[in-house]
Amino acid sequence: MTMVRWLLAWALMLGLGAVLAPAARADDVSAAARGVVRVLAIATVDGEMVDIEHGTGFAVAPNRIVTNAHVVELLERYPGEAVLAIVPSEGERSYEGRLLRVDTARDLALIEVREVRLPPLTLYTGALGEGDASIALGYPGNVDLATARSADDFVTPTAPVRSQGVLSGNRRLEGTAVLVHTASIARGNSGGPLLDRCGRVLGVNSALTRGEEGDASFAFAIADNELVAFLRDAGQPVATIATPCVTLADADARDRADAERQSVEDRERARAAAERAREDRLAALDTARADNAETRENMIALAALLLALSVLAAGGAGLLASRGDTRRARWAAGGGAVLLAGAIIVFVLRPDFDPASVKGGDAATAATRATPLAGVLQCTLMPERSRIIVSPVETVRFDWRSDGCMNRRTQYAEAPGGGWERILVPGEDATVSVLRFDPVSGSYTNSRYLLSAEAMERARTLRGQVQQKACESGTGARAALATQQSAIRTALPAQANERLVYRCTRAG
Repeated sequence: MTMVRWLLAWALMLGLGAVLAPAARADDVSAAARGVVRVLAIATVDGEMVDIEHGTGFAVAPNRIVTNAHVVELLERYPGEAVLAIVPSEGERSYEGRLLRVDTARDLALIEVREVRLPPLTLYTGALGEGDASIALGYPGNVDLATARSADDFVTPTAPVRSQGVLSGNRRLEGTAVLVHTASIARGNSGGPLLDRCGRVLGVNSALTRGEEGDASFAFAIADNELVAFLRDAGQPVATIATPCVTLADADARDRADAERQSVEDRERARAAAERAREDRLAALDTARADNAETRENMIALAALLLALSVLAAGGAGLLASRGDTRRARWAAGGGAVLLAGAIIVFVLRPDFDPASVKGGDAATAATRATPLAGVLQCTLMPERSRIIVSPVETVRFDWRSDGCMNRRTQYAEAPGGGWERILVPGEDATVSVLRFDPVSGSYTNSRYLLSAEAMERARTLRGQVQQKACESGTGARAALATQQSAIRTALPAQANERLVYRCTRAG
């Protein structure tokens, strides 16, 4: 490390090296900055430093970095006598890099770095338009010259400088497709990413024009299609996305509009269901009233018949008694009494019409009540309701239990406002996910926070206080989990970087 510091001190006199930049802000570009590094190529001959070059690079995998070929050309000019130093934007130290592949025609190089995991950037492969915003991240030497105070500044990880402009067109530079843009770059920005507002890579900054050769300065970035081809030839996978960038403000406005539209639709469905229920109720009442009237008429007719028979029986009993047939007269009189009692009972028991006893109109109302989902579910991403900046569009499948257990191993807690929630804090990746599931509406949401190393350490410390890992159906355990998770949620930024919204249905 002493030799490296001596070499960097020499570089300071030439105005080369890193830069002390402001702390990264909690936005998408700052999230991308976590994977941006400073690249130093140092050549020595017989123990003496003979040359040094520096530039910028960015991670396309946790241990793979892309930069410009001209940033690392010293390794070709001094084979076996040049080394690469990689200084991340976060952390406490620098690392040695190993050159894996160089394409001088495209001016691209791929470097491997060990002992550190970097958050990879995602390439945007969708349509671009002139005037679209562009942001450059890197370590310009002119800023280094103005701000660095000692050799320690060049080996201490620090956030890259950002500058903003617009895309100005597409050109070919020495046979390579490039983007023309107006984001300010300088010597030292070479190999750094050109980003959109969502922090996705549009190209690799490589060169710039000189103002004295024209009316204005422009910069060139190697286009993503060239970068994708280079990485494919190198056998290096890389994350790509074609979903257009949606700002947080636009996403929130869209969500409010969707919520209002959904509210209107829900009110209309409720009104229609209420109207159907009212019509069904009236029909049920008419049917019940007609049935009641028919039953009453039948019972009155039966009572009249029984009454008539009782009168005939009484008359027969009198006739028999006048003839001296006492025994048969008594039987006839008894039968007449029974018939009279039956007539009275039937008449008294004829039903009155009671509207409250009529059942009807419940079917339409019940149809509007959703049955909570459970079992094996399949969830499809809804791009129109999501904010996607780095994640692939995939279908999610999981097994849900009514007590908040997912896949028989992960316990969710009751969420504020309804539904279920679980916060995942991984041990390696620098991303916190807040997962929410509403079994009634079938909505599953993954809010992803792309955090700095310091913020991730705080989140991991809080995660260590979460006791419940496996599923447990007791309400007390779930309440404790909810309390522990609230501490993590409080430590997160006000807005997530990504919001992935899924619609879940029962798997067929």
